[in-house]
Amino acid sequence: MKIPLLGMSLDELSKVVSEAGLPKFTAKQVADWIYKKKVTEIDGMTNLSKSARALLSEKYEVGVVMPVEKHVSADGTKKYIFPYDGKRFTEAVMIPDGDRRTLCVSSQAGCKMGCRFCMTGRQGFGGNMSVSRILSQYYGVDEKDGLTNTVFMGMGEPLDNYENVRKAIEVLVSDWGFAWSPKRITLSSIGVLPALKRFLDETKVHLAISLHDPFAGERLSLMPVQNKYPIGEVVALIRKYDFTGQRRVSFEYTMFSGVNDSLRHADAIVSMLRGIECRVNLIRFHQIPDSPLSPSPDKVMEMFRNRLSASGLTATIRASRGEDILAACGLLAGKAAQKENGLV
Repeated sequence: MKIPLLGMSLDELSKVVSEAGLPKFTAKQVADWIYKKKVTEIDGMTNLSKSARALLSEKYEVGVVMPVEKHVSADGTKKYIFPYDGKRFTEAVMIPDGDRRTLCVSSQAGCKMGCRFCMTGRQGFGGNMSVSRILSQYYGVDEKDGLTNTVFMGMGEPLDNYENVRKAIEVLVSDWGFAWSPKRITLSSIGVLPALKRFLDETKVHLAISLHDPFAGERLSLMPVQNKYPIGEVVALIRKYDFTGQRRVSFEYTMFSGVNDSLRHADAIVSMLRGIECRVNLIRFHQIPDSPLSPSPDKVMEMFRNRLSASGLTATIRASRGEDILAACGLLAGKAAQKENGLV
């Protein structure tokens, strides 16, 4: 099996060309072809000699994995389904909004975290996506040359696959890579504390924390991770960092009728987040099969948002996108899992 060049840093590419006996400048040429021009085959690197391309092709390939299906929502959202291991699939979602084209990418096949309201968690864990598979999502979409933003909010917990996610972010922000500003990237996490600290220290991209309930016991009933990484400890860590400048932190809050949508919950959120420059994104729950949870009514969500806003927090109700193609929050499960659950 050949080794993917996609996902390698400039230093790693320099070692590759050195071992192949090629000039040092070849590494920058290869990086330009992969990350700037987005070629998918070594033979497409036409300013390398045929002999150089042949030498590289002996051990290496670009390593892009293309999607096997695409689904288009009535609202313009697109879901791309990528093969993972022959049995499982991963998904990326492109969300259009005016001039913005945001790609929501996956970092794992399935997920270990088992959140009660998420289809991805219901399917279990199938493995960490490699750097090349994470980055393949940027090559397989129709909008690859027009993407403006990206969010690590797809299948899996990004900080449970931190090393590969960090390397993917390095490619996205480096001059030799995509050369994106960190302000164009947001990573969403339920709060895996050791990796969260590394992420905050080692990157400059935005952070979104999955809160979903401010009360420890109630959050545990929704999110088993509360037992290992309590939300209070997550917020305490975030308080140590500066979010008053270019970097932003937000808290994601999916609302369930009669579970976490009372004004008591709103007031507890205000108390928990007081003093942190942040935004609270209220998310409509998308019903999944055999779940006792149901979405909060619009009026309840509006009252909740108004309570947060009146207390000094910036709060918004996130528009739901792509629900008709199972691309909305909590519905990503991979084609095989969707069939097993009667969703397609």
